[in-house]
Amino acid sequence: MLTTDEDILAKAEDWRKEGKAVAIATVVDTWGSAPRPVGSHLVIDEDGNFLGSVSGGCVEGEVVTEALDVIEAGKPKMLEFGVADETAWRAGLSCGGRIAVYVEKVD
Repeated sequence: MLTTDEDILAKAEDWRKEGKAVAIATVVDTWGSAPRPVGSHLVIDEDGNFLGSVSGGCVEGEVVTEALDVIEAGKPKMLEFGVADETAWRAGLSCGGRIAVYVEKVD
């Protein structure tokens, strides 16, 4: 079963109602071949639980790690992953494109 944007945002709202700190990651730009389109979301709670997808699995581990930092610091981050980026290779992005992901804490 595919997770819809409504499911993802509803989960973020549920986690907030449970008193958990939450971040949301959104694909804001893509270049070339990218696994997920602009507007795709990944929601992450303070325990590292997540729902949704910003990369089809290519870089999500890295995005979750960065989201936990965003939750702790309260400051948003812009992340970029591309085939020429060492971080992207380490995370497994090999589709040949680049993506920009904006991560922010949900208040």
